[in-house]
This record gives sequence, structure tokens and C-alpha cells, in this order.
Amino acid sequence: MSAPLAPTRIAAGLAGAPTEVDVVVVGLGITGAGVALDAVTRGLSVLAVDAHDLAFGTSRWSSKLVHGGLRYLAKGQVGVAHESAVERGVLMEVTAPHLTRPMPVVVPLTSSVTRAQAVLTAAGLRAGDALRRGARTHAETLPRPRRLSATETLALAPALRPAGLRGGMLSWDGQLEDDARLVTTVARTAAAHGAAVRTRARVLGTAPAGGGTLGTEVSLRDELTGATSTVIARMVVNAAGVWAGDLAEEVTLRPSRGTHLVLRDDALPGLQVSVFAPVPGETNRFVLVLPQPDGTVYVGLTDEPVEGPVPDVPVPTEPEIGFLLDVVSACFARQLHRSDVVGAFAGLRPLLESGAGGSTADLSRKHAVLVGRSGMVTVVGGKLTTYRRMAQDAVDAALTTPAAAGLAAGPCRTRTLPLLGAAPRPVLAGLEQDRRLVRRYGTDAALVLASAVEVTGLDEAALLAAVAPGVPVTLAELVFGVTHEGAADVDDLLDRRTRVGLVAADRALAEPAARRALELAAGSVPEHR
Repeated sequence: MSAPLAPTRIAAGLAGAPTEVDVVVVGLGITGAGVALDAVTRGLSVLAVDAHDLAFGTSRWSSKLVHGGLRYLAKGQVGVAHESAVERGVLMEVTAPHLTRPMPVVVPLTSSVTRAQAVLTAAGLRAGDALRRGARTHAETLPRPRRLSATETLALAPALRPAGLRGGMLSWDGQLEDDARLVTTVARTAAAHGAAVRTRARVLGTAPAGGGTLGTEVSLRDELTGATSTVIARMVVNAAGVWAGDLAEEVTLRPSRGTHLVLRDDALPGLQVSVFAPVPGETNRFVLVLPQPDGTVYVGLTDEPVEGPVPDVPVPTEPEIGFLLDVVSACFARQLHRSDVVGAFAGLRPLLESGAGGSTADLSRKHAVLVGRSGMVTVVGGKLTTYRRMAQDAVDAALTTPAAAGLAAGPCRTRTLPLLGAAPRPVLAGLEQDRRLVRRYGTDAALVLASAVEVTGLDEAALLAAVAPGVPVTLAELVFGVTHEGAADVDDLLDRRTRVGLVAADRALAEPAARRALELAAGSVPEHR
């Protein structure tokens, strides 16, 4: 067994960054962080950069699920479905059991669901269980689906509309503690293995280095200081998501917007399961109602084409919000209103243009790895669940480019490499640390608290107290976000290291604690920050 890795800080800005590396990774969403981890664990030197922050783009706007691929199977995308099921099992049982959990899902058989639709749904759930078995995910992790009576259904989801309810179907999928937390943990794991991970570092352009024989010269700008610099890379991997086309002109994307709502849990009280509410008039489309451990419920999602320039932060539209409220209200006893929505968020899917036209919902979610004329590798499409395989394929492709000739790279290791804080669920359940910290950091919960005590001089009770009434975030995790995870300002802490920013009212309450964390941690951050 190898010696444990020392905690390694992620940094903001470019001061002290390497000037010559094997791989430059552009983008620090889940795919870019995964590429950095894959490359560095093969023995390659890595600089991974993002113009903004970890999980700034699409990766933080997901449904926070680890999908088993059922929806792709329904569209005939068997390969994509199998890959998704395999990668779900890897995340839940090997690499990130601390950041994932089994999620029970109920599909209610309401009066709007015909007998034929019920039969089709049951067949789909059995097919989903076949995917689980084919991926060799244990039934202890994800139990088999079964039919529920109306009484059982209402016991699990008492807020459902009882009139016309014939029962339900119970199945299981994976759920993330938080998508941005997964990105941060992957990036921190890459840094712990030696990758230089830098936020606030914008790529201005690329050019052949040494006539192309030395690889690529990457021009960078430090967004904190405005200073520009260059780094020579043997390989460049473009994992910029919906902005990938800005670096690779040969890549044409057709983004689609997926919108979610955030409700307080008392809007749909008593939910012990997630509910997939059937969309009236649709055979195989649902709106997801997803209870969260922080006292909120996410409702989503839509699939709307996006035209024009890509915004830094997409904005949900009122028609999308109305559609989601209407579908859920048809399934639950209480009519939801616009005033029940305490937050809303939207993400853009980086879908590759197929040239076939039609709806963005019909575009394949299979990822694509493209090697441009300059040798730059671009990875687009795909899903959060399959980030590890996307990263593996991207690094494999980069190693076939001429500039990689002679590099001594090892095989991909990430399929069996636990992320920082990972441990089997029984071990996690037995930890004596604060349960919120264990949920979000696994076995690193003790490190989070000890680091905060050392940096601030405060006692554990003060560091573990909620930063405001009804806002369960702690000062300990905010301080750790600065000292170990590269958070440079309040937005980094509240919108990405934690997700308080999803609810504007909670964000306002937490801002003083975030500012205090930045002040308390200031002396412990390296000078190059």
C-alpha cells in the first residue's frame, strides 16, 4: 500500500505555475478535472486551468444524480446506457462512495398514466435493473425494482395526490451529495497526485511551439493580476464544455438548456423518496422531484435549445418554470405556485451538432473526442456520470498525437483509484465526525475540522455550528474551501464550494460567514495565491 498523500492546495492565479508540462488541460468542470487526474496518475506532468473557478459551468447545474442509463436505453442508445451504468457503479462502489448514495425513486401510477404506459414503465425499470446487473453493481448498493400498492406509495410520498392513485413503482438510482463537490474533490485529488490546478487562469490562444515539434505554446492570462505568460505543453486537452468551440474552431456545439427549481421541503412535505412525475400526454418523459439533505427539493428538468452567445451563467425562463410547476402540481395534492420557488438554476448541455436537425432532446448524450489539425484534443458531450471514461478516452487520444511520441505514460488508473476521502459505506457510517462533514468530505472530515481549528484558533463547537438559522453550512468547511480548495472570494465559497447560493435568501444570510472565513484563512494561503 502506498503512503497517504499529503493535502495539496488548489491555487487561484498563475504565479508560480509551471512553464513547461506534458499536458495543459483547459477547463475545470468535471471533465477537465477528470482529465487532470487521469493524466497525472499516468505519470504525466499536468497544468489544469480555468478562466473562472472549479465547477463554474455546466457541472454545477446538474440534477445531482448518478444516472444508470435508463433514459438512454429508452432512446435505443444501448452503448451509452451500458457505459453510464458501469460508471455509476464505479462512482458508488469504488471511487466516491462518500459523495454518492442510493436513491429510492417512485413513479406514481396516477389516473393520467394508462395501463399500457404502466406496463411500459415496468418493462423499462426491469431493463434498468438488467443494466445494473450487466455493470456488476451489487444489489446491496442498488436494490431491485418492485411494484407498490397505493398505501405503500403514499407512505413513501405522502404529498402525492391520493385520488386516482393506483400504486407506484419503486426503483433505485444514484444520487450525488453535490455535483460541484464532486468536481472539487476530483480536482483536489489530482492536485494531491502532483497536478498544478489553477483557477482564474484564462487561455488566450495556442500556437505551435518549435514549429510544432515541441508541442504547443499556450498563452495564458492571470485573471487576478492581468499578467500574461506562456507555457509549453506536449499535449493540450480542451475540456471547456459549452465554450469548447472558442478554442477549437472545427467543433460545432448545439447547446440545450436544462432548468431546475429549488423548493423548501415543506412545499411537498414528508418525501422519503424521489418522485418521477409523469408528464401528461408523454409516453416516456418525467419531471424529477428530488429531496436534498439540506431541507430543499430540486424539481427538473427541461430540454430547450439555446441560440446565440453562450452566457457565463444561464438563466431559467418563466415558461420553463411554469411547465415544471404544472407537471408536479398535477401529481401532488398541493397546487404549487411561483411563490414556492425559492431558487432556480439552469445549465447548458455541450451537445455536439450532428447535422441531422430536430430537437436537442434527440441529440446523443454520447461523448466525442476530437483531434484537431493542430493536435489539440477536444472532449465534448457526455454526462457527469461518465466523466471518468470521458477523461480516459481524451488522454488516450492525446497520447496518440505526434507531440506525445516518446512520453513514458502508464495505463489509466482511475477506475480503481478512490478519490480523497473515499471509504466503504460501513466505514463512513462508523466515523465519529460531524455527519455533514462526513457526507461532504468522507474520511477527510477530520482533516477539514483540524485544519480549521489550526487556522482560526476557534473551538470545534464554533466551527461546526450552522452559519445562520436554517443554513446548515459550517465555518469549518468555508475555511477549508479557502485553505485547501482554492476559493478566492465569497462567490467561490457560496456558489461552488457549498451551494448556499442556489437560494438567494440563504446566500444573504451566509455572506458574513463567508467573508469571515476569507479573513481568518488569509494568513495561511500561500504567497502565489
